[in-house]
Amino acid sequence: MQATTLIESFRVDGKVAVVTGAGSGIGKASALALAGAGATAICADIQDDTAQATADEIVANGGSAEGVALDVSVRTDVDALAQRVVTDRGGIHIWCNIAGIMVEGPFLEAPEDDLDRILAVNLKGVFFGCQAAGRVMVTQAEGGSIINASSAAADAPSPDIASYAICKAGVVQMTKSMAVEVGKKGVRVNAVAPGFVLTGMTGRYFVRPDGTIDEAMQEAVVGPMRRHTPLRSIGEPEDIAAAVLYLASDAARFMTGQVLRPNGGVAMV
Repeated sequence: MQATTLIESFRVDGKVAVVTGAGSGIGKASALALAGAGATAICADIQDDTAQATADEIVANGGSAEGVALDVSVRTDVDALAQRVVTDRGGIHIWCNIAGIMVEGPFLEAPEDDLDRILAVNLKGVFFGCQAAGRVMVTQAEGGSIINASSAAADAPSPDIASYAICKAGVVQMTKSMAVEVGKKGVRVNAVAPGFVLTGMTGRYFVRPDGTIDEAMQEAVVGPMRRHTPLRSIGEPEDIAAAVLYLASDAARFMTGQVLRPNGGVAMV
């Protein structure tokens, strides 16, 4: 393959991409990356104003996008979105299950309500998205690509996030199981497992209610993470979006059932 052709294989021109959690963080960066590479981005988020803001940013930069409200834990809503996108756009070529929440606390004291809440979004929400996208993609001549958000927490346990880690480990096995079933229909299913990334989820420790940064607290949180990482750095959402774009594109046409780990080296599997 010539270099120019290889570079072009990272493009996703004319494809329709649904991205959940697109209102912020890794979801937003992924939507921007896919749209920048030529896809129409369906930016879905439980907060419809942030979803629309991401879509507006894409359109302002010459791309194609729309913002939609979606609670990934409601199966009927996920199915309805998939069907509407097919009706309006003619198909779904890329589906990124990025939406997620964090619940923290000691394992022995974890309330059932907290467990149910995180399972509903981080595990069942991914399951519903995989099903909705997969049902469409197996009927398409061109198949499709599904990308699920796992985490380094699935590989490297940390205290107080057991329920989160359980979900992310489940996403890894879900990804592999689905890949085996739908591969013969030209549908690829892969996952990304980021390390510590600066997002709203991690920024809650040092971002004040008014949106300003507590720099001392930021260093107290980020400093140890940076020093623990072999690369001595922490991730930005765009670092993960690059992996998402690769998996979505034809450059990854021989990749399925895999987990990419853009984590700075904190977990090497």
